[in-house]
Amino acid sequence: MKGFQISASYTGLLGAGLAFAGAVMFSAKAVFVKLAYQSGIDPLSLLMMRMLISLPFFLGIALYSRKRKGATRLKTPELVQLIAVGMLGYYLASWLDFVGLQYITASLERLVLFVYPTMVVVLASLVFRRPIRREYYLALLITYLGIALAFADKLDWGSQKALWIGALWVFGAAFAYACFLIGSEKLIPKVGAVRFTANALTASCAGVILHQLIAIQGLGLEGWPTQVYVLAACIALFSTVIPSFLFSKSIGFIGASKAAIIGSVGPVSTILLAWHFLNEHISLFQILGTALVLVGVGIISLSAKKG
Repeated sequence: MKGFQISASYTGLLGAGLAFAGAVMFSAKAVFVKLAYQSGIDPLSLLMMRMLISLPFFLGIALYSRKRKGATRLKTPELVQLIAVGMLGYYLASWLDFVGLQYITASLERLVLFVYPTMVVVLASLVFRRPIRREYYLALLITYLGIALAFADKLDWGSQKALWIGALWVFGAAFAYACFLIGSEKLIPKVGAVRFTANALTASCAGVILHQLIAIQGLGLEGWPTQVYVLAACIALFSTVIPSFLFSKSIGFIGASKAAIIGSVGPVSTILLAWHFLNEHISLFQILGTALVLVGVGIISLSAKKG
């Protein structure tokens, strides 16, 4: 069996490759969404299609993890917490993000969304009474200066009102996702990462379907152009299911901190994809702002690794 063992160097390279591929796939979501909006679909219907296509995969994993040898049955309080946290991260955050993408470019969406690690730092200090390190204050300052710089050429509220509204929606999505990460911190050690993700996504799928049923008294799946269904499948498979597993596997190989640092390629990837497929203009302010955000998030990731 020695011939099948992977050396530490190859393991690190494989883990880095998986993290990179997962980050690029996740970053393509905004581009797929913007392309789908060109066909006139609304955010909730598109989100529901994404969830319905993803559901069989995550439901299957949830059932498999439940039947695995040694798996314990979730207690009612744990199940309630898992559902609540899952709805927060995969339903509310996704819905806010999809709504925001109606108003904002894909590249700016990814940049605003990427501030969530800084929010996690602040929330952790409030919820868990963790002191904020000195370098974290620097990271927060650099990150939000980067956001301000990226929007520096769009400061006219009158002509750019829609863009600012979109930015607020996406900022809300980032905050909801940060709250999800805080809530998941104590649950994942109890139930396991794969089981947690599968059950949380299954619960959020139910939430999206219920939201759609209440909003339009039906599912609203019929009548859309073929392009919408293809793009919804791309969002579900290539920007949800596959990268979720790639990133989870990469964490197993190289650890969460290194995976998070490699994941910082996300905003850059979105900018390039949006420029190529959506013909989005890239300003110098946006490039400089993105660089500052990456530096700020990188400081937090490296500090977490040391701690």
